[in-house]
Amino acid sequence: MIHVTRPIAPAQGVATYCRVTASESHTHMTNLPYVDQPPAPPYGAPLSLDDAKRIAGAAESAARERGWPVVVAVYDSTGHLALLHRMDDAHLASVAVAQQKAETAVKYRRSTRAFEDGIAEGGAGVRAVTLPMVCAVDGGFPLLRDGKIVGSIGVS
Repeated sequence: MIHVTRPIAPAQGVATYCRVTASESHTHMTNLPYVDQPPAPPYGAPLSLDDAKRIAGAAESAARERGWPVVVAVYDSTGHLALLHRMDDAHLASVAVAQQKAETAVKYRRSTRAFEDGIAEGGAGVRAVTLPMVCAVDGGFPLLRDGKIVGSIGVS
C-alpha cells in the first residue's frame, strides 16, 4: 500500500512526501557526485487509478487546510499521466507545472527538489539545466511501494 503523509510546505509551495510501508523511502536523492549516489529505486508495476485518486485526495485535503488552491498530477511508473486534479481558483499555469514536476520525478527517479538544490549549490549541479524535460522546482516526488517506483506526484 502507498501511504501519503501530511504535505509539508516549503517556501515555494506544497510538497507531498510519500513513504513506503515495507522499505525505506527514496523520495529525495542526494546531490552527491554521481559515483557516490545510492542506486535509484527500480520501477515497479504502475499504480492503479484508485491509488491515484486516494493520493490526489490526500494532497487536496492538506492544501485545502492551508487555503492553497493547487493542481495535483499523478503519473504512473510508465511515465504517463494517471490523474490530474485542479482545485477551484488554482493558477492556470499550475496545470502544466504540476505535470512537469510529476514527469520529472518518475522519469529521473528522484524528487524535483534534488534538481533544485543541485542548481542552487552551483558547480556540477548546474548541469541539470541541460537535461531534457527537467522541472527543477520543489513539489515532485516518486511514489514507492515495496521499494519500487509505482508512480509520482507533482503539486503546484
